[in-house]
Amino acid sequence: MPTLNKIRSALAGATGHGGRSMAAPHRSDLRRFRYALTALFALDGFLFAGWVVRIPAVKAQTGASASTLGLALLGVSAGAVATMMVTGRLCARFGNQPVLLACGFLLPLSVALPPLTGSALALGLVLLVFGAAYGGMNVALNSTAVELITALRRPVMPGFHAAFSLGGMVGAGLGGLLAGQLTATRHLLLLTAAGLVVAALAARPLLRFQLPGARRPGGEAPDGTPGTAGPPRPAGRSRRPVAVLGLIALCTAYGEGALADWSALHLTDDLGASAALAASGYSVFAGAMTLGRLSGTTLVERLGPGKVLIGGGVLGCCGMLLGSLAPSVWLVLGGFVLTGLGLANVFPIAIGRAGDLAGPSGVAAASTFGYGGILLGPVAIGFLADWFSLRSALLTVALLAAFASVTAAATRKRVLPEG
Repeated sequence: MPTLNKIRSALAGATGHGGRSMAAPHRSDLRRFRYALTALFALDGFLFAGWVVRIPAVKAQTGASASTLGLALLGVSAGAVATMMVTGRLCARFGNQPVLLACGFLLPLSVALPPLTGSALALGLVLLVFGAAYGGMNVALNSTAVELITALRRPVMPGFHAAFSLGGMVGAGLGGLLAGQLTATRHLLLLTAAGLVVAALAARPLLRFQLPGARRPGGEAPDGTPGTAGPPRPAGRSRRPVAVLGLIALCTAYGEGALADWSALHLTDDLGASAALAASGYSVFAGAMTLGRLSGTTLVERLGPGKVLIGGGVLGCCGMLLGSLAPSVWLVLGGFVLTGLGLANVFPIAIGRAGDLAGPSGVAAASTFGYGGILLGPVAIGFLADWFSLRSALLTVALLAAFASVTAAATRKRVLPEG
C-alpha cells in the first residue's frame, strides 16, 4: 500500500538522538495522541447534539416563528461552509494540531452563546460563530487523523467517526434528560465547562510532538529542512480525485441528514406509528452507524477501502429501499439499520483518502462537499415530499447511495489504488 511506503520513508529519514524525536514519537506517545484525538471527535459530536436538543427552548426564548428560526439556523451552515476551506489553509500553514486546539476551545465557548440571545437576528449571528467553530473543528480533526493514520499504519478513520457518533448519542440523551431539569442557558454552560476541560486535557498529548511526515508551523519539515507550508492545495492530478471523493461523501451524508429530520415523520404519517416508536427511527439508524464505524477499521484492513466503499453504498441503497417502501414499522426500522450499517464507513473513507491525496486542503474540500450533503438532504426531501410523497422523496437516499457505489467502482483504480 502507498500509505505504508510513505510511513517507511518518513521513519527512515527521521533523526533521533538517543531516544524519542519530534519525527519519530514513541509508541506510547502515539497511543496518548490517539486517545486525545478520539476524545475531541467525541466532544465534537457531544456539543453539537447538546445544542440541537435545545433548539426548541431557544426558539421559545427568542420568540422566532418556524420560518424565521429556519433562517437563523442557516447561520450554522453558512459559518461552517465558509470556514472549512480557510481551515484547510490554516492547517497547511500552521500545522494541524494548533488549529485543532484553537477550534477545540472555541467550539465549547460558542455553544453557550445561542441561549443568551433575545432575537432571531442575534441568534443567527451567534450561530455563524458556532458554525465556524464547528466547521473548522471537523476539518482540523480529520486532517490530524489522516496524519495519525500514516503514523499508526492502520486505517483507523472509521473509529474516530464512531467516537463522533457516540458523542452525539450521549449528548442527545443527556440533553433529553436535562431538558426538564435545567434551562437551556445552564445546560449549555455546563457543556462549555466540560468541553473546555476536555480540550485542556487533550492539549499536552497533541502538542507534545510532530507526527511523522507532518509539516511544522512555518513550513519546516520534521527533519529541520525548509519546505512548503504543509501539503499543497488540491491541484493538477489530485483535484479531480478529491472532487470525486467529495461527491461520494455528499451522496452518503445526504442520507444522514435526511433520516435525521424525516425518519420520524415517515413512521408516523405513512405508517401510523406512535410518537415514541417513531422517535426510535433515527436512533436505530444512528446506533447501526456507530456499530458499523466501530468495525470499520477491521473491514478496511480485510477487504480494502474500495470494496468497503462499493459494498457500503449497495447495502445503504438496499436498506433505504426497504426503509422507504416497506409496509410495516418493523420492516422500516430494519431498513434503517441496514442503511446505517451501509453508509457508516463511506464518509470516513472518502475524507481520509482525500487527505492522503491532498493533505488538509483535500480534507477541507471533501468535507465541504459532505457537509453540503447533510444540509441538502432535509431541504430536498421536504420539497420532494410536497411535490410527490414522503415515501418517494426518501427513495432519493437509496438512489444517491447507489450512485456513490457506482462512482466508487468506476473510479476505483484512480481514486483508491490501494483498494
